[in-house]
Formats: sequence, C-alpha cells, structure tokens
Amino acid sequence: MRILALDSSGLVASVAVVEDEQTVAEYTVNYKKTHSQTLLPMLDEVAKMIELDLKEVDAIAVAGGPGSFTGLRIGSATAKGLGLALHKPLVHVPTLEGLAYNLYGVSGLVCPIMDARRKQVYTGIYSFDTGFHVIRDQMAIAVKELAQLLNTMEGPVTFLGDGVPVYKEILEEELTVTHFYAPANMNRQRAASVGLLGMQYYKEGKAETAADHKPDYLRVSQAERERQERKQEGGQ
Repeated sequence: MRILALDSSGLVASVAVVEDEQTVAEYTVNYKKTHSQTLLPMLDEVAKMIELDLKEVDAIAVAGGPGSFTGLRIGSATAKGLGLALHKPLVHVPTLEGLAYNLYGVSGLVCPIMDARRKQVYTGIYSFDTGFHVIRDQMAIAVKELAQLLNTMEGPVTFLGDGVPVYKEILEEELTVTHFYAPANMNRQRAASVGLLGMQYYKEGKAETAADHKPDYLRVSQAERERQERKQEGGQ
C-alpha cells in the first residue's frame, strides 16, 4: 500500500510518500514562506526524485486540523484537488494525532501543543501502551487548564509542537507531573507520521471521498469571532 501524505496545518509544510514498512520520501520545510508557495513545488520535487506516478498511490492522507486556518485551507484544497483529479480517497488525520505519532513508542503520555493564541493551545493527550490510544481527544484549552488536567494524570508527559517554546515558561510554573520535551527532530509536524497513521485509518475503513473532506478548525477564526462580536454589539 502506498500513501501520499500532506501536512500544512502549522508553521511547517511537509510532504511524504509512505509504503507499508518504510518512508519512501519526505520533504519538510519550516521557513517563513507561505504554504501556497511551497506545498505543490515540494510535492512535484518528491514525485520527480522517486519517479512517482501519482496515479499509483492508494490514498491521500492530509492533516485535517486544527491548526492555522490558512494552512489548513491550503492543505485541504491541495488534497481535494489531487483526490478529485486522481480519483483517490482521502484520509482525514487529526493534526494532533499525527503530531503525537512522531513519538510512537514513548512511555507515559504524549501531549502535542500548538499555539492557538490568547494563552490557549490546540492539544490532545495520547499514549502508546499496546498501540496508539487517544486519552483525550483534540481540543482548544487554556495552557494553565491543560497543566492542571495533566497534574491529575499519571505521568510522565512528553510535550512537542510549536506551542512548547511559546508556553514553556507557564508549563514549568504550573506542572507538578514529571515531564519532558521532544527533541528538535521530532517536535514539529511530519507528513510521514500523517501518512503512517493515515494508512492505519485507511485499513480501518476511515477513508472519505475528496468531495466530502472538510478541515476541522475546532473554533471559529479571529475574523469570524470579531464579526460576531460586532454583530452582538450592534444588537445591544
């Protein structure tokens, strides 16, 4: 089985091709260019390097949110376009699950955190005790509230994600549970992890059509929130 995987849910843009027992190719960039500038050129380069005919993939796995609203739209539109053009199913991989999968096999709890602004993070809590388990599904939560929740659970906890450097000081102040931080080579989104988890979900029958795929934002955008606030103020 061969899966094409895309992740543009955060600061990182990543493309990978994975097969049953190996990562055939992975191209990951964590730079200031927008994903609209990088994602398709990266995909083209990967395909050229491994002489891949995209028609040969079985499915397209995409990090489906939460994350950057713009990044998710770019990733979703790219995956949908490929799926429709190639007549391939899509596999929606929740962003935090894909991120946690970077640390497959780590003991204790894995807690990826993405900066959601206003001292909140997108997060979830996972473990790899006899396989991949979702302990707490992905959510938006205040950093201090997350720390309080983790303090009630049996650790240790390993953190990763772009929220770590932003909120590490708060975590250090609030946490009492034993905790660690993932190394630099594992602490950001990787399309290979999305692809491997997507392959598992595909085998479990969790694929969807390209037309049905929608990103999961978890909460409304800042622009939409401000629009609702103005509407409420106008009605008072």
